Amino acid sequence: MTIRAVVFDLDDTLAVTSRDRERLLGEAAHRAGVDPDFDRDDYVRAHGEHSAGGSRRPVFEALVDDGEDAEHLTRAYREAIGTSLAPVDGAAAMLAALGDRYRLGLLTDGPEETQRDKLRRLGWGDAFDAVVVTGRLDAPKPDLEAFDAIADALNVDNGAVVYVGDSPERDVVGAAEAGMRPVQVVFAGGPDPHPRAVAVVRRGDLRSLPRVLESLGGHRADDA
Repeated sequence: MTIRAVVFDLDDTLAVTSRDRERLLGEAAHRAGVDPDFDRDDYVRAHGEHSAGGSRRPVFEALVDDGEDAEHLTRAYREAIGTSLAPVDGAAAMLAALGDRYRLGLLTDGPEETQRDKLRRLGWGDAFDAVVVTGRLDAPKPDLEAFDAIADALNVDNGAVVYVGDSPERDVVGAAEAGMRPVQVVFAGGPDPHPRAVAVVRRGDLRSLPRVLESLGGHRADDA
């Protein structure tokens, strides 16, 4: 089927933080005046169970006993992530180039307010034809509902979508099971390529993605 749309993951695919998440979590706790008795692994588990809805507050409420502390941590961590977040080199130019040839979508896990704030800080409020944040669906990747939702929002069949993301299970397997063609973004220290990825692109070379799409039957990379 002809490629009509390209859908992206956000975190660790198109944007990265300049400091690791463990350090950012510690900075947020310090800023919030909270002495945490949890670590990054605890946070990841809580996030997996409580990331539906609008903000990270339910995540922190699962980690601390005091509701006021949870609110302070929510605000501090959002700010720590936001000020540390930056687009991957070449991502903005690549999105602009692809937007002339395909419909562009974003499918990202997390609370709606949190992920929308990231897009605002990155200046990508208008970069995509459709955005689906799985927190509002209560169906994080690799749930098929998430992939169907972005295809529906773009008004394209799943088989006409190339999905670009870094996680082998959430992105590659999830997209493949949904009938999309997954392209895995790889980087030093990250996961190995998954056998179900139809192609692989280095995160430091996102400019090559138009050529990768061409190799999959998409528009010529030099087409206007």
